[in-house]
Amino acid sequence: MKIGCPKEIKPQEFRVGMTPAAVREAVNRGHAVVVETQAGIGAGFTDADYVAAGAQMGAVDDVFAADMVVKVKEPQPAERKRLRKGQVLFTYLHLAPDPEQTADLLASGVTAIAYETVTDDRGGLPLLAPMSEVAGRLSPQVGAWTLQKANGGRGVLLGGVPGVLPARVLVIGGGVVGTHAAKVAAGMGADVTVLDRSVNRLRYLDDVFGGQFKNAFADAATTLELAREADLIIGAVLIPGAAAPKLLRADQLKLLKPGAALVDVAIDQGGCFETSHATTHQDPIYAVDGIMHYCVANMPGAVARTSTLALGNATMPFMLALADKGWKKACAEDKHLLAGLNTHAGKLTYAAVGVALGLPTIPAAEALDM
Repeated sequence: MKIGCPKEIKPQEFRVGMTPAAVREAVNRGHAVVVETQAGIGAGFTDADYVAAGAQMGAVDDVFAADMVVKVKEPQPAERKRLRKGQVLFTYLHLAPDPEQTADLLASGVTAIAYETVTDDRGGLPLLAPMSEVAGRLSPQVGAWTLQKANGGRGVLLGGVPGVLPARVLVIGGGVVGTHAAKVAAGMGADVTVLDRSVNRLRYLDDVFGGQFKNAFADAATTLELAREADLIIGAVLIPGAAAPKLLRADQLKLLKPGAALVDVAIDQGGCFETSHATTHQDPIYAVDGIMHYCVANMPGAVARTSTLALGNATMPFMLALADKGWKKACAEDKHLLAGLNTHAGKLTYAAVGVALGLPTIPAAEALDM
């Protein structure tokens, strides 16, 4: 199989879909890999690194002529025009809040497999998890920066100082993002509370981290009560493949502390605050009613080398399976990879996306016979 790896063109996206190590693994199995010139430079990988691993370097046309395209972020409009029926696209998609991308992928006929909906035997999302870990650990860091007075925040130091109480941090969602966010925020000295709607998850957090941060059940009244007291609120909820639920309404911002910061890690799935809209690393924050919002849609891109290596470790086995067996056989043999199938031959194959966008879907297994 010919595998293509393009340079990411989303603003301030420095990650790359394949590391030189992944290229070497694919080439050693008899596949051809073409990497766009300078694709890895933002993550610290040179063209020479890829050539040494066995890749061919080429232009964007060469990359998108491949049988399978391996990326990081959802294809941008110019990239979507290059996709075609019979081609496999393996990347993050986040289709639920993105009707334009969904329409373009369906029109192209491409077989699109989304990292964020591939599953595992434990009910987890193994290709989303590494970036969730990165985003979770970054969120207190960017939240602390957003809280600085020069950035419009309350002017509160996350860890406080002797004689001055630390900031109150509310993390909504106790999954991978929320757990890592809480660990780092607590490590910075903040007073941290995690909310979740799973009592079993709260028990786990209490057993493992009870001395580091508090937790509570995420009913609407408790969420609002703790949000009113918080200096920093980190939105870390996830419904796999679906649009994120809105946790704070626009009319509730007036109840928060002036200059409080919201970090919306769920922005890729439409955001979990009603007033959230996607921003970039170049212009990351904005204010609504005196409340600062940090809503960068590709947070892990800020630490591109760490993120690329972590993502590459997770995606490589699936990428090799797709290349070795072809997508139909690979998905037929692995129900977890099949769960990643979002579009094929003009059909939408992920139910949660169909619900979010009001579009018809077919079961992913039916696509194997098309």
